[in-house]
Amino acid sequence: MSVIETHEILNILPHRYPFLLVDRIIECDHEKRIVGIKNLTFNESFFQGHFPGRPVMPGVLQMEAMAQVSGILLSELFGGSNGRIFFFAAIDNARFRRPVVPGDQLRMEVEVVSAKLRLSKVHAKAFVENKLASEADLMFSVVR
Repeated sequence: MSVIETHEILNILPHRYPFLLVDRIIECDHEKRIVGIKNLTFNESFFQGHFPGRPVMPGVLQMEAMAQVSGILLSELFGGSNGRIFFFAAIDNARFRRPVVPGDQLRMEVEVVSAKLRLSKVHAKAFVENKLASEADLMFSVVR
């Protein structure tokens, strides 16, 4: 199981601040499963307006964070990014179970359901303190 540090993530994903939503990969078997984390502070730009007085990480950004972790796994699975970008093709069965707030550490676990360059599917879950916060089936298509 590999650890992937932030500087390596920047070599894999095209995302940059403030839209890079994964800080570190703590487990990766390079084929089937990956676990990434995002440390959330009050300084995250989205907390300023969502919602003033009661900051909550938007569900759509939880999906995006899980997608970025998925992109790292798919890139590893297909032998590196090589100029490829994995775009969302679909989100199915999305569920939001609990609020994600400043101070939380979002731990995202992604498992490959099927992997093909044309269309890949994963099942992703996000946890805070071992409690399920959100989950979805995510599908990706590759663009060069």
